[in-house]
Amino acid sequence: MEVVYGRRMKPLKLLEYIHALEDDRFDLVYPPEIRAVSSVHWTPVIVARRAAEFLVSEPGARVLDIGCGPGKFCIVGALATDGRFTGVEQRKHLCEAARSVIGQANLPNAEIIHGNATEIEFSNFDAFCLFNPFEENLETTLKIDATVNLSSDLYEKYTEHVARQLALAPLGTRVATFYGVCEEVPLGYECLESSLDYGLKFWEKTKNHPVRGNSLETPPTNINGDSGSMRAADRLTVSARSLRGAPKIY
Repeated sequence: MEVVYGRRMKPLKLLEYIHALEDDRFDLVYPPEIRAVSSVHWTPVIVARRAAEFLVSEPGARVLDIGCGPGKFCIVGALATDGRFTGVEQRKHLCEAARSVIGQANLPNAEIIHGNATEIEFSNFDAFCLFNPFEENLETTLKIDATVNLSSDLYEKYTEHVARQLALAPLGTRVATFYGVCEEVPLGYECLESSLDYGLKFWEKTKNHPVRGNSLETPPTNINGDSGSMRAADRLTVSARSLRGAPKIY
């Protein structure tokens, strides 16, 4: 018998759950308190599969999931592709839940780092997933828990840091975003595809631009020609859409 986050589970059940396409079945690998916030904060399986297939452009591609939560995207990606997936997450108990499942499923191409995105060397990776990782800092409700500091200042700090790192990345770097306002995506990235009610977007760096002190000074343009940035007041619209099942992972 295997133990998943303190619960005993038969190996065949574990394999059945992590290969499931339905989120309610996949999430059975997690304890109740993590399952309870899945529809708002964790990546839907179908989204994770599509994003992983785009991000892994060649065998062994290294993918970083920023704000991976309990590792759902990394697990799905490691099973669905031949890429190598790394998740970074601030909350220790979510890291432990992710590592438990990854270890028991024997996934050598997935790993979880307990830390902050600002501590990660972006040059070690070929592609990135940003499934609305920082908006929890702007929300007054629907927080995951109170174990980490949250503030609008941190939202700006983390968003600017990621935008700057992506601006320094080489041509061909791929990014998948899911909901949010895509402020982390700097100039030089072209939106190649937008689907799932425009919540899921696939980006690739096609041009180099000078990296300024503020990488967010000029917003990118998405596939429809609209600005990829958004006024703070308009974020309420995005947040309302997020409540209908979009993950807000941090």
